[in-house]
Amino acid sequence: MPSALKADGITVSFGGVVAVNDVSLDVEQGKILGLIGPNGAGKTTLFNALTGFVTPQAGRIYLHGNEITRLPPYMRTRVGIGRTFQTERPFEELTLLENVLVAAFLKEPKRKKAEQLAMDVLEKVGLADRYDQPALDLNLARRRRLELAKALAVQPSVLFLDEMMAGLNPPALKEMIEFVRRLTDQNLTIVMVEHIMEAIIELSDHVIVMANGSVITEGLPRDVIEDPRVITAYLGED
Repeated sequence: MPSALKADGITVSFGGVVAVNDVSLDVEQGKILGLIGPNGAGKTTLFNALTGFVTPQAGRIYLHGNEITRLPPYMRTRVGIGRTFQTERPFEELTLLENVLVAAFLKEPKRKKAEQLAMDVLEKVGLADRYDQPALDLNLARRRRLELAKALAVQPSVLFLDEMMAGLNPPALKEMIEFVRRLTDQNLTIVMVEHIMEAIIELSDHVIVMANGSVITEGLPRDVIEDPRVITAYLGED
């Protein structure tokens, strides 16, 4: 299958500290890449480099074969990248529909069409029946679904999910896993940073493990989590 997202030799430094060291990846269209590693591994920095919030000192990034290494985040959104954020910050006084409209207007400048797009996305994440409810009233699980809806409203071809499962109770976690799984049925490519191993195992087609800014191993989910190098990275030598 064709490559949707490719990165070659990404390196990001802050002062004298190398946060991401020569990382490469290649995600096929319609597949899910899981990105895992202990705290401080460099996952978030790589994630931010791929989505345009951090500029790499070395390496190149391609979306469907077109280089996007130096594009700012808003331009990456226009050419097909959507993302969620680890800390969701909805416009709390606005309704769910209005929150999603902010993103939908990027693709549909006419309000009627933007509203239809926003409602379609709310339907996908199970929030259509609450479209006129203020975002302030949402619990954590529904705030996460609203965050996902806003990312989907820009109609991305590659979607980045930043710890969408963190803090969810078991029923909400199962529900979110199903939402994400259904997205790949629409040929959407997904890159997810996640600490919840249940989600990584159930959803990922391929997993990359980082530690100290570098890739220590990659492969199928169950093979990766049983790798001694991964166990050491999370738990230490002893």
